[in-house]
Amino acid sequence: MIRILALLLLPVAAHAQVAQGRPNADFAPAFAEQTRAPALPDSDISVTVFADGLDGPWGIAYLGGGQFIVTEKPGNLRVINGDGSVSRPISGLPDVAARGQGGLLDVAVSSDFASDRTIFWTYAKAVRGGYVTAAARGTLMADGRLTNTADIFVQDNPARNGRHFGSRIIPMPDGTVWITTGDRGAGDSGDLVQDISSTHGKVIRVNADGSIPADNPFVGRAGNDRIWSLGHRNMQGAAIGPMGDLWTIEHGPRGGDELNRPEAGQNYGWPVVSYGINYRGSDVNDGRARAPEFAEPVYYWDPVIAPGGMMFYDGPHAPWQGDLLIASLNPGGLVRLKFENGRVVGEERMLTDVGRIRDVEVLDDGAVLVLLDDGRILRVVPG
Repeated sequence: MIRILALLLLPVAAHAQVAQGRPNADFAPAFAEQTRAPALPDSDISVTVFADGLDGPWGIAYLGGGQFIVTEKPGNLRVINGDGSVSRPISGLPDVAARGQGGLLDVAVSSDFASDRTIFWTYAKAVRGGYVTAAARGTLMADGRLTNTADIFVQDNPARNGRHFGSRIIPMPDGTVWITTGDRGAGDSGDLVQDISSTHGKVIRVNADGSIPADNPFVGRAGNDRIWSLGHRNMQGAAIGPMGDLWTIEHGPRGGDELNRPEAGQNYGWPVVSYGINYRGSDVNDGRARAPEFAEPVYYWDPVIAPGGMMFYDGPHAPWQGDLLIASLNPGGLVRLKFENGRVVGEERMLTDVGRIRDVEVLDDGAVLVLLDDGRILRVVPG
């Protein structure tokens, strides 16, 4: 059964919502705050261009000393200085498969970077049988070289297409590393996403050297010891919340983008259930949005925002404190979510005229850098 929403099915709004168009599907949320939160008051922001001329930038991280490190999807890693100037490509990266949505993807910095000079990145890797998501680490030398590079995760079950690689990476102070993967474009026939012996559509947790943390949920059980949670479609955003917990955001199909707070061993349902429909308009699987055996998303969007990277705001602008800032690729812009007791209570759309935003970085002074697909980095100052 195709689930296209008729006008008569639209509920009467009790509050103003963000302008976003009609939903694609007629699913009711599992709880009141799960979608279409009230619109927040418009923020007063100033926007300037911090840097430009990048080639397909995908991830950004703060190095310290006013410098940032940025990935370019075709396969370059560059340093951005405090004045916005861009370095030559850093040498020493492994071969990157720049194919479709794949390439050099996210980048992150060790919490002890000042002393160990360690950075982490994710990339599409060519292996026998196709392409996979991989994560690596290396030492960034002062002269702009990478040394001691090594993979710490290589996805199994390669696919020949260039879709749905994920993939964010977050190194933690305790020495563990979060990595997100996608379903590799398998759609609602992607059986590997529900298979705990496969790393398709999973949150991965490894140690910084690639070994397995002893408290991972599938250690000693049938399955893959590296898996933290499963049932995800294509997680291109991940962030650590104010309580130190992991949050992820993933692309749905036509509708059904999800914000999750993944818990150990939990299953988030893709492709068995979804709050969206297939791109061609048909039901995903048998047309259910949820089932008792699957964890619910904290929030979902229909129509989509096509999420990229995200980060919780921790800075001097009090109205944004603790809010989540999310990059939107389609329709584009910066999405802000406000929470109370773990539920979304407000949403704002900003920068809706700048194009596709790929990643977000909150600075110590309260400014926010946003990375655009068109090669620019914007500096956004609230208040």
